[in-house]
Amino acid sequence: MNDAVTLTATTYSKLISLLDDARVRYRLIDHAPEGRTVEASILRGHPARQAAKCMVARINLTKRTARHALAVIPGDRRTDLGRLKEVLGGRSAALASRDVAETLTGCVSGSILPFSFNPDLHLITDPALLVHEELFFNAARLDRSIALATNDYVALAQPRIEPISNLPA
Repeated sequence: MNDAVTLTATTYSKLISLLDDARVRYRLIDHAPEGRTVEASILRGHPARQAAKCMVARINLTKRTARHALAVIPGDRRTDLGRLKEVLGGRSAALASRDVAETLTGCVSGSILPFSFNPDLHLITDPALLVHEELFFNAARLDRSIALATNDYVALAQPRIEPISNLPA
């Protein structure tokens, strides 16, 4: 197996173990490989606003220090990097490179989970996603997703909850 496949399999196993150990109910949804949120939502059969779109951002705190955040927003929205910068007390913010995002999350791009298993990746979830009873996300794989009760997500992931998204223009 190549490194990306090994990394993804490990992250997928961590997720399933977390859900099973917590004894929460969830559904696995197999579908054609898809990493784009809107298209994956269509394959799964739900509105994009119920999808957990996950983006990794780099927030520069000073000229020499930065932190990374996993921004989880509704699938029909865009990450508000200015707001994310403010929430984390930074000077500037930008989306992380693909390599950095994949390393920090243990997932290939397009399959990033709304959970952080890395202490260097701060999890922030937009409250607009949490208004639904159930949310959907790719399960560290492009061909498999999970449907999970929102309350269970919040209890297990323990995200910082802040408004960090905008509707697309």
